[in-house]
Amino acid sequence: MPKILRINTRTKEYAFEEVGPYANLGGRALTSRVINKEVPANCHPLSAENKLVFATGLLGGSTAANSGRLSVGTKSPLTEGIKESNSGGMFAHKMPKMGLLAIILEDKPEEGASFSNIVISDGTVEFKDASDIVGMDNYPAHEKLLAEYGDKLVCGMIGPAGETVRKTATIQFTDPYKRPARSAGRGGVGAVMGSKKIKAIILDPAVNNKVEAADAEAFKTARKTWVDILRGHPVTAEGLPGFGTSILVNIINEAGAMPTKNFRYGQVDHAADISGEKIEEVIKSRSGKPTEGCHTGCVIQCSQQYNDANGEYLTSGFEYETVWAFGANALIKDIDDIATMDRICDEKGMDTIEIGNTIAIAMDGGIIPWGDGKAAIELLKKVGSDDPMGMIIGNGVTFAGGAFGVERLPVVKNQSMPAYDPRAVKGVGVTYATTPMGADHTAGYGVCQNVLGVGGSIDGHVKDGNVELSKNLQVATAAIDSMGFCLFVAFAVLDSENGVQAMADLVQAYTGNTFTADDLVNLGVGALQDELDFNAKAGFTKLDDKLPRFFETDPLPPHNVVWDIDEDELQGAKV
Repeated sequence: MPKILRINTRTKEYAFEEVGPYANLGGRALTSRVINKEVPANCHPLSAENKLVFATGLLGGSTAANSGRLSVGTKSPLTEGIKESNSGGMFAHKMPKMGLLAIILEDKPEEGASFSNIVISDGTVEFKDASDIVGMDNYPAHEKLLAEYGDKLVCGMIGPAGETVRKTATIQFTDPYKRPARSAGRGGVGAVMGSKKIKAIILDPAVNNKVEAADAEAFKTARKTWVDILRGHPVTAEGLPGFGTSILVNIINEAGAMPTKNFRYGQVDHAADISGEKIEEVIKSRSGKPTEGCHTGCVIQCSQQYNDANGEYLTSGFEYETVWAFGANALIKDIDDIATMDRICDEKGMDTIEIGNTIAIAMDGGIIPWGDGKAAIELLKKVGSDDPMGMIIGNGVTFAGGAFGVERLPVVKNQSMPAYDPRAVKGVGVTYATTPMGADHTAGYGVCQNVLGVGGSIDGHVKDGNVELSKNLQVATAAIDSMGFCLFVAFAVLDSENGVQAMADLVQAYTGNTFTADDLVNLGVGALQDELDFNAKAGFTKLDDKLPRFFETDPLPPHNVVWDIDEDELQGAKV
């Protein structure tokens, strides 16, 4: 049975424990249960009382397609509520091979303590001085670790934003191509790691134990069914592999739901210049890589390698949300500038959604001109330093809005909104308002039904049906996160009669425990109940489950729709 590893970052003691009360949980269900049970809801997120949990899904370490995602849980410095941040990379694939279901960082060192790296091996944990990489950007720091530990290095690390405990800070994970390019991005999880004075967690490359399914034959059968489902859907088999997630640029823009100029408009004039089709064209012309996976075992392959004008690697994981945040919301037209900003965010360790929105706030406040990519790049470079502007930008939209005197702040629970305007995509708007995570499209992706026609069709311009839609999607998403699946499998599952059953069959065959479709739903419900319970104890009420007022008062062109679902109606989205 896999174990839970607890590490005290102050005393440097550790213990490998049986899963005990956390049996039959994984991923988000596990991180949220640990945080709700063990962290005082009213503690300061950067205090010794907070914990940072890394957990694989129930299918972690298996050969089930697209099951290599990692959940990182904590109390968020950005929202002050519970947080699960999800990442690709190799970390979740490696942990089960070391006999680990979860790693929990506890306590924090005394004031003035230096940064350490944690090296986890077979039954041992070693704290090592990290002074040689402290202050470095993530790519060069990762290169130093590669030189020390070899090409099979798997680690999670923070950049300068995390070291300086900025609220936008991510944790960056090694991807399959030896780059720190995959992020647990949202909610400031990197700041919590920084508060505990941990620069990197390194999983010993020498430990590589084989992980077997409890029922190998049943698992093999279920796995084939699962792959057939993913490869039989046009989104997961053609759209995403063909153009990456930025295939959505033209689609969402055409739908009039592309937040533009700090959520003033629903369409941007230069969509063609930042579209997935344009990005693919540039990638191919520079001998980049238009298709790659973010973790081992991915059959969707929607990530990409983007090269600069000289044909040299610039960035990967260049996703729709990032392209939108800098390209449409901040009105930047140069795709190379946008790619450079994506790379800087990976280097400093910053959430591209929160930072992209913050750049738009800086433009709204007159700090830099609208659409000025070069000025935005210079602002991003300041994060992690002692430059006051970098401190402001690195703390996200609400903080920057206060500093720059901007009232138009597209946030819920202090977390900024992603790339779908809630006035035109009301299903995702309900999710923004009611998910315990703060504004988060991945918590219940109503875009599927409101825009894409996947899993049915519900009008995103009216309120009818969208509260119930969001509720169902939030439960399904929490379950998917808990199994360790990539969220994009939902496209195929929503249009498949046996998709849910196939996932349940995989878990049952892999773990050897009875696991039905109802158990899958209950896994998602349980995760949400833990999260809502924690937030209630932290002082959140229904008054926190609403969108900023300007969405109600300002019609969104071109369809001139407004947000019209009140706080009482929104409570119907809660489990």
